[in-house]
Amino acid sequence: MGLKTKITELLGIEYPIIQGGMAWVAEYHLASAVSEAGGLGIIGAASAPAEVVREQIRKVRERTDRPFGVNVMLMNPNAPEVASVVAEEGVKVVTTGAGNPAKFMELWKNAGITVMPVVASVAMARMMEKAGADAVVAEGTESGGHIGSATTMTLVPQIVDAVNIPVVAAGGIGDGRGVAAAFMLGAEAAQMGTRFIVAKESIVHENYKEKVIKAKDIDSEVTGRSTGHPIRVLRNKMTREYLKMEADGVGLDELEQLTLGSLRKAVMDGDVVNGSLMAGQIAGLVGKEQTCREMIEEIIKQAKELLGR
Repeated sequence: MGLKTKITELLGIEYPIIQGGMAWVAEYHLASAVSEAGGLGIIGAASAPAEVVREQIRKVRERTDRPFGVNVMLMNPNAPEVASVVAEEGVKVVTTGAGNPAKFMELWKNAGITVMPVVASVAMARMMEKAGADAVVAEGTESGGHIGSATTMTLVPQIVDAVNIPVVAAGGIGDGRGVAAAFMLGAEAAQMGTRFIVAKESIVHENYKEKVIKAKDIDSEVTGRSTGHPIRVLRNKMTREYLKMEADGVGLDELEQLTLGSLRKAVMDGDVVNGSLMAGQIAGLVGKEQTCREMIEEIIKQAKELLGR
């Protein structure tokens, strides 16, 4: 029933589906459910203290004996401690975001960890391959949260041509059609975030899930372009205020005040007015809450039919 690719072989998973390491959303309930269903579940370490990440890792282990990963956000001041915890706990896979993981590469390689940095350009992909990465996640601008500027459709094949390590496609993939398209572009797996937000096992507040389920194709917006850290979210009162302040040339400090804790507000408190509803452009395609197993099996069935495998 599995779908074999270079990535499923590398990671020891059944299906070439990787769950994005979304801050606040990707915690042990979701990660263990995705891994248990045959994909690769990922804990999003985000800006959590190292000991919280350790606890999350152990909770996933209680729930599944299948491989799972941790996403280490390199801008996080605790990144060095988190990097060590991941090695100590014997996590199988690390994905990284927001920076260059070269300084942790030796530590992770010595611990036998598979490292897959998330990249948004060919230059970064080449740099990661040189640094010793086992694979890269090529993430297009369609994705939710922090984004680059190239689309998945253009980025993936260019990165595939530029490196000799396997490439995972991310950004704008929400069903089996997207997975099949990713394979056509030369990817060996697909990473998805937005679709998993509405998983039954996801701890995301029902209000947030409902916003994703009801979203239309044009409902996502990018804030923070002026700061050099663009973020894709679903539009609401907070995004309208933020974009107006950006247009007025308000300083970074004031902008940061507006969004302080806004992702936690959305995920935990269900504040869909002032919260940061991170989601990709594919949100308009996500129409129902399902278990991770139901999602993955439906996606793989559709992809296999299209690929004629």
